[in-house]
Amino acid sequence: MLVLADLGFYVFHTLLIGFNMFGWIFKRTRGWHLLAMGLTSFSWFVMGAVYGWGYCLCTDWHFQVREQLGYQDSATTYVQLLAETGFGMNMSRQTSDVLAVSIFVMILLAMAVVWSRDFQKRRRARLTINP
Repeated sequence: MLVLADLGFYVFHTLLIGFNMFGWIFKRTRGWHLLAMGLTSFSWFVMGAVYGWGYCLCTDWHFQVREQLGYQDSATTYVQLLAETGFGMNMSRQTSDVLAVSIFVMILLAMAVVWSRDFQKRRRARLTINP
């Protein structure tokens, strides 16, 4: 069962990261994307204020499962774990943090642009209909 949980965390967490990175692109997924980014932000910053900045609940649970399976990972972040297990690369904690935060900031900027553009389109459409 733990092996299945380990695999499930790899799949779920990687898909969540992918969705956080690209969910803003599609108009139909923007609401879900906003929720996913809100939950990610809550984990990183609100829970992170207690457990350490950048705390990720998924990573914590996944590492607990891996520990029960007997793995002794040198990784302390999920990005490091993916680099090691998926690509055979060793990545420092600092590199992992810089990469994660940089991508997070780029996602926030992209979200701001598309949400602002959508807001302006709705506003223009409303003004056109009701002059």
